[in-house]
Amino acid sequence: MAFSYKNKKGVTYNLHTKNVTLKNGRKQQIYFFARDVRDGSLDAVPAGYVVVETQRTGMPVLKKAV
Repeated sequence: MAFSYKNKKGVTYNLHTKNVTLKNGRKQQIYFFARDVRDGSLDAVPAGYVVVETQRTGMPVLKKAV
């Protein structure tokens, strides 16, 4: 079951992860939210991160916890 987050507008987003290769050849794991469930969905928020909404669009994003 994918981790889902409902924003203040009532839209539900699901958390996903993906391994990407940057231009310099380094590999990095990214986290992103999507409205549908895709490959790479996560069951929980990764340790050390919290979910916050952007003020302008209400899109959820992960932010490192303090």
